[in-house]
This record gives sequence, C-alpha cells and structure tokens, in this order.
Amino acid sequence: MGSLLMRAAECARVPGGNALTVDRERFSTGITEALEAHPLVEIRREEVAAVPGEGLVVIASGPLTSDPLAESIALLTGSERLFFYDSISPIVWADSINMEIAFRANRYDKGLDDSADYVNCPFDRLEYEAFLDALAAAQQYSAHIPEDVPYFESCLPIEELARRGRDTLRFGPMKPVGLTDPRTGRWPYAAVQLRQENARADSYNLVGFQNYLRFAEQQRVFRMIPGLENAEFVRYGQIHRNTYINAPALLNETLQLRNEPRIFFAGQICGVEGYVESIATGLMAGIHAAALARGAEPRPFPRATALGSLCHYMTHADAGHYQPANITFDLLPPLDEERRLRFRRDRKARHAEICRDAAYELERHLNEGHAGVPKSQETAEAGV
Repeated sequence: MGSLLMRAAECARVPGGNALTVDRERFSTGITEALEAHPLVEIRREEVAAVPGEGLVVIASGPLTSDPLAESIALLTGSERLFFYDSISPIVWADSINMEIAFRANRYDKGLDDSADYVNCPFDRLEYEAFLDALAAAQQYSAHIPEDVPYFESCLPIEELARRGRDTLRFGPMKPVGLTDPRTGRWPYAAVQLRQENARADSYNLVGFQNYLRFAEQQRVFRMIPGLENAEFVRYGQIHRNTYINAPALLNETLQLRNEPRIFFAGQICGVEGYVESIATGLMAGIHAAALARGAEPRPFPRATALGSLCHYMTHADAGHYQPANITFDLLPPLDEERRLRFRRDRKARHAEICRDAAYELERHLNEGHAGVPKSQETAEAGV
C-alpha cells in the first residue's frame, strides 16, 4: 500500500532468510531523508513529555516510552501501564568467526534465492553439555526486576530457557534440524545460528541468544561455542523494559482510544511484536487519522486480512492476560466448513485458501476508496 517504511526496508535489506532484516543505519537514514524532503511534513526534534491536549494525535513512542510520557498516557487511559522485560542478543565481528568450524547454510537450504544467509556453529553432545553447565554457573547482573513482572515468553533469555530443562535450548534457539554440517554430512547435536547485522557484513547477531549475563561471563561462555572460540564482541546481550498499553481494554479496531477517538496508538506500544507488524499498525493509524481529518469515518480493515486480524486480536484479546503478538495464521478466521473439510489434511492448501480470501478482501477494501489509499488495482496487489 505504498508504505514508506517497507520501501526503506527493501533498500536497506541484509540477508536473513525469510525474515525482514535491515541495516539499521541505512534504514533510518532513508526514512529521515524522505521525511525531511516532504513538503507537508514538519519535523520537531524535541521531547514530548505529555499527550497533546487537542488535535489528532498518533502515539508511536515504542517500547522504551519515557517515564513522563508513559505517566501522561496512564492518566489519559485511566489505567496503569503494562510492561514486561525483553532482551537483545550479542553481536560479534565477522572476521573473528572461525569458518573452518562454522559453516554457511539456511535450514533445509531454504531462503531468498536459495542463498545461505546464516552462519552456523555446530555442537556435538559433549560440547553442548559443557556449554549448558557453563551457562548454568555464569553470573547474571543483579537486576532490579520485581518478581511479579514477567519476561516476554517469545523472547526469553537463554539462561532462563536452560533452567527449564537440558534439552530446551536444542529444541529452541539451538535446534539443529535441517542444518547439515559439511564436515560430517550430518545434522549436529545442537547449533547456534548467526545472522548478518548490516550491509557491510562485518558483524553477525547470535540469533535467539538474548541474555542477561555479566559481560565478562558472556565472553567466557559464548567463546565455548564451536567457531566462536576467538570471538570479538561488537555488543553484548542486554535486557530492557518493554512498555505497552492494554489495547483490548482501551482501543477500537481503528486503533483509536475508545474514550478519546482523536488519539491513535501505533507500533509496539499498542501490543504488537515484529518489525512488519509495527510498520503495519503505523500505516493503518495514519490512514485512519487521515480519514478523520477529512471528516470521514475511519473503517477497520476486513477481519479476513492479516491487517484486520491483527487489530481484531489487539482489541478483543483477554484484557486480563494480554501479551503482544506477531501475526500468525491462528489469528485469521478459519475457512468455511466445506473448504475446511476439503483441505483438512493439507495445511499448505488451507493456508493458500486463507491467503486468497485475505487478498480478495484487501483488494475490495482498497477499491472501495479508503481515505488516503489509492483505488488502483496495482496498489491493491502491492498491498497483498
């Protein structure tokens, strides 16, 4: 649908299989230049410490919303802000990876253009057991984290995963399935995947290795990973607070506050996970705000589309147990009875039918003339 951020992401893309991975500096530079050059955009580089008291407002302050603004949002919504603890993975310099041990491969050789986007560090059983023991004994930072504040279950620190069982990591971020070690011709017992961090390809991210270990302990333990025995770290893993509102209790399906519809929320603060999901809610909030500015009634995207289903989840989930979500097929409506029976044993065919329904409904929605979105067939197909 002509999203500036998706265009910028394509221009700044780095290899990452089917994931959307970008060179962050190139990505942000491209967006900044486009906004600075736009004749209808005024940029003010200043802190917003409170929600503006009038006019149309889109709040997209992200998971690290400042305390003053978060307090203003809490006063506006009449509820305490929610937050959980999230964490980030370490990054190593590419030239410090031992490629005599590590090897390039995508899982089952899949990926964009069948390219090998990942560097894989293989473990045998003894290496894996020794790594687990070292991880269990490693010192963590003494964080001031209240016991009643949860971690985000989809992004748990590896030390927390390791505490849940000795095989948890090798069935999680260290799963070896689909990765054939060229030295042995077999799948390893466990594996760590590294993904290119920027367009220069001079640094790699340890995929799924978010943690809260002391920096010296990260260096000691992660150098036990085969191929990283001499690893030099660009950044160590860290933990941070992630703030979001209780969307099911506060928002409608056009991302407007129910008690003050001039205010929209978008991005991670409204309770979505993932780059594309955050971009999508920003695009939808902008489209709906534009409709309101023109005196039109904002229209939710159809439930059958991924965009509509994401908003439906955010606004209809259990408000007492709400956690952010990525888009999945489970959020989309099921097929009708006849097609469900016809494709009950073929998941790919079921998914293809759901996608066809979504594409049809999105095209119909756009061609009906949603404010701010061209009616053209070309735009509808680009959106799909």
